[in-house]
Amino acid sequence: MAENNEFIREVDEEYRRERILTIWRRYSGVIIALAVLLVVGVAGWRYWQTQQQAAAEAASVRFDAANRLARDGKPEEADKAFTALEQDGTAGYRLLSRFRAASETAKADPAKAATAYDSLAGDASLGDGLRDLARLRAALIRMDGPNPDPALANLQSLAAGSPYRHTAREMLGLAALKKGDYEEASRWFDQIVADPDTPRSLRERIEVYAAIVAGGPVTQTEAKPEPAAPPPPITR
Repeated sequence: MAENNEFIREVDEEYRRERILTIWRRYSGVIIALAVLLVVGVAGWRYWQTQQQAAAEAASVRFDAANRLARDGKPEEADKAFTALEQDGTAGYRLLSRFRAASETAKADPAKAATAYDSLAGDASLGDGLRDLARLRAALIRMDGPNPDPALANLQSLAAGSPYRHTAREMLGLAALKKGDYEEASRWFDQIVADPDTPRSLRERIEVYAAIVAGGPVTQTEAKPEPAAPPPPITR
């Protein structure tokens, strides 16, 4: 019985070897090609990763250099450096450079900076959070301009539920205070207080704003001139 089992096992092994040799003879070229493609693919992937890492490191160095130029009071040179990164930097640093360039531009040309933020806000390739941030920056710049109404409308939209709703509500409340509309200011400040996600630092500021609202508008009365004192008696 044991000899029969051994014979059957030898026959099975021989049969498997024959099938493997048959497959190899028929498909050896395909197998070798697939193996070569796998090796080349892995090598290419690793090379691409290395190149991407090197490009990201180079972009990081250039971004830091542009930031130093801005801190050192060299806005024109900083703007050129950021613009260059926008054109040929890696994806992440191109985006950072666009925001940073707009921020630097705002110091000298607010209108141009607001337009740059508008471009970012309208970029469909960006996520909603980044587009909302660009809208917020543009609105904050335009609030001090000659026509703040569009900026206020943007802030009201952001105040409805965006990640930047806290800042938007605070700015809307302050704008209402500036106009002397204490009722509207109170409405925005109440929304900040009612929001459980409001940052602690903002809640502390709200206490100051609430005190201003509670005090109401300050009325100024025209000071009446004091009556002239009678001339001193003339003594002889």
